[in-house]
Amino acid sequence: MIMRVPQFERLFRQAASLDVDKDDLKRLSDFLGEKIYDLLVVAERNAKYNARDVIYEPDLPVTKGLAETLREFEQMDVAPELEPVLEHLAGLPPLDLEVSEDVRALLPKLAGALVVAAARVLRELDPDVKNPQTEHWERLDRVFDQLI
Repeated sequence: MIMRVPQFERLFRQAASLDVDKDDLKRLSDFLGEKIYDLLVVAERNAKYNARDVIYEPDLPVTKGLAETLREFEQMDVAPELEPVLEHLAGLPPLDLEVSEDVRALLPKLAGALVVAAARVLRELDPDVKNPQTEHWERLDRVFDQLI
């Protein structure tokens, strides 16, 4: 799992006043792993385009909105760990390029920002939702697949 249950629950409450449980953690962990990997795939393309053999932070396709969410996440006093993120990524197809230390250090914060963004999108998709159900998670996946 990319994030511990208490961190996950706290972020969802703080970001969008949503109640989630341990069952949602698997969905979220898969979602985070896929989206972080997608960001790294695009970053790899950007690094190759710039004739580099290492992925650096500017290669990451961090939009203005995600950057703002990242700054907000940093103010939430939640500190995800790097090791679970790396373990999850290890199960995905390998990248052709190395990932720099600055990008590795940023991965837990990116995961946290994606949790905050996901919670807010769930709230936007259904303003009345209290505890996201399978349908909500599926819609969230479809939205983020279009964006990242």
